[in-house]
Amino acid sequence: MFFGNLNQVGIETIYPPPIRKALEYLKTHDCTTMQPGVYEIDGKNLYAQVMDAQTDTVDRKKPEIHRQYVDLQYAPGGNEKIGVAVDSGKNIVAENLFEERDILFYKEVPNESFITMEAGSFAVFFPWDIHRPACAINEPATIRKVVVKIRLSLFE
Repeated sequence: MFFGNLNQVGIETIYPPPIRKALEYLKTHDCTTMQPGVYEIDGKNLYAQVMDAQTDTVDRKKPEIHRQYVDLQYAPGGNEKIGVAVDSGKNIVAENLFEERDILFYKEVPNESFITMEAGSFAVFFPWDIHRPACAINEPATIRKVVVKIRLSLFE
């Protein structure tokens, strides 16, 4: 997992090329004014999902993982917590949608920590990183969120 802020200067060079390409896209597009939807950057290998999401209490959000894609989650306006944990492979599965949507939800995960997404924050989650997005900081709220999906094979 990587965690940073799009407004930091000079950090881009330390990331692998697919992440640099995603960060460059986010820096050159005003995600706060884009219509919700899917925006191709490199076909199905790299694309952005712009959405308005509702945060909620931690117990109402499910921890998730992916296998085919790396998630770069970006918060142009902040106001979200994301739970993070290492996938031990021993967690109880709540719902397996790998075939349909490349996502698996767990019922709960031990040793979960939380990061606070402020304006400009981004977090990169690999297939071994469990993440629980859209957790409310104080009260549930509507947030603007961008998830850049990066095909895992681009890192080979």
